[in-house]
Amino acid sequence: MSDARTPAQIEADIVRRREQLAVTLDEIGVRMHPKTIIGDAKARVASRVDQTAGRAYVAVNQAVSGVRDRFVGDDGAPRLERVVPVALLVVGVVGLLALSSRKRKA
Repeated sequence: MSDARTPAQIEADIVRRREQLAVTLDEIGVRMHPKTIIGDAKARVASRVDQTAGRAYVAVNQAVSGVRDRFVGDDGAPRLERVVPVALLVVGVVGLLALSSRKRKA
């Protein structure tokens, strides 16, 4: 069994391979174009930012839920045994800051 191809078959193969090569070169040209490279880089950065923002949101949400659980009961009412001491501490710190700023002005 020999591989005897006619000149027309060989020519058709050459034409087909040239077309395939042209398509491949066009694809390489698009991939290597600076706008494509920049667009891909921007997409990767945006994806990373979205992931980071998502993680930050989850972390903040967990922190807020943890604080809420400490100061609010299961029924939604504030836990006065925890809220009152913190409120007094905040009032004391604000008072000290106010006194400190008055002394600096005088």
